[in-house]
Amino acid sequence: MTILKCCVIDDEPLASQLIASYIEKTPFMQLVGVFSSAQEAIKTILEDQIDVVFLDIEMPQLNGVEFAKIIPTATRIIFTTAYDRYAIQGFKVNALDYLLKPISYEEFWSAASKAQRWKESQQKSVNVSSQHDYIIVKSEYRLVQIPTADIVFIEGLKDYVKIYTVDEQKSIMTLMNMKTLEESLPASFLRVHRSFIVNTNRIKVIERNRIVFGNKYIPISETYKQAFSDYISAHLLSQTSTDN
Repeated sequence: MTILKCCVIDDEPLASQLIASYIEKTPFMQLVGVFSSAQEAIKTILEDQIDVVFLDIEMPQLNGVEFAKIIPTATRIIFTTAYDRYAIQGFKVNALDYLLKPISYEEFWSAASKAQRWKESQQKSVNVSSQHDYIIVKSEYRLVQIPTADIVFIEGLKDYVKIYTVDEQKSIMTLMNMKTLEESLPASFLRVHRSFIVNTNRIKVIERNRIVFGNKYIPISETYKQAFSDYISAHLLSQTSTDN
């Protein structure tokens, strides 16, 4: 059974406690934290790789719709609000569901089940060989087998990823999140940005804190800068030498 890691963000204690109690009685959900503001929750969302956030909209400082735009694409939102006027905005940020308070457990269960189906579809969309020699992904109603050695880099776009290979004229798009794919790739692949994974065996040029693949420039973000610096240090030849 797929377990979803969840958190609740709501500045109304009674509302947040109710959703938290629903999560705790749902067998495929795990409550990681309850927060009264988006600012308090962001560290947990990033570090614990939260799957689903039950998010109120009208909150001080940073409202739920704006917050939904800045969290990782692998984390999905279920809005919990007393106002229906934000529904269109909510679905524009690709929310899984939009629940109006007061929320019954039946309504919660329906949204939670939708979240579970989403997670399971992502997990099933990739089937990896035990040697990591290739991956098989579902793309445009067909299965595509891709040798991992041929992958140049991968770009994350909300619920989809684009896989760029050495032979393809265009990228291969598949429904999954970056974390699922990252865990399925061999050690030669390195996450350098929230939206990019690169095959270090295919790197030829690095300039100005960017990796260059032809006319594509892959940024290296602060979050992953240390890991990339460690990779460079491990492979950088010494600039000093002794002539014999």
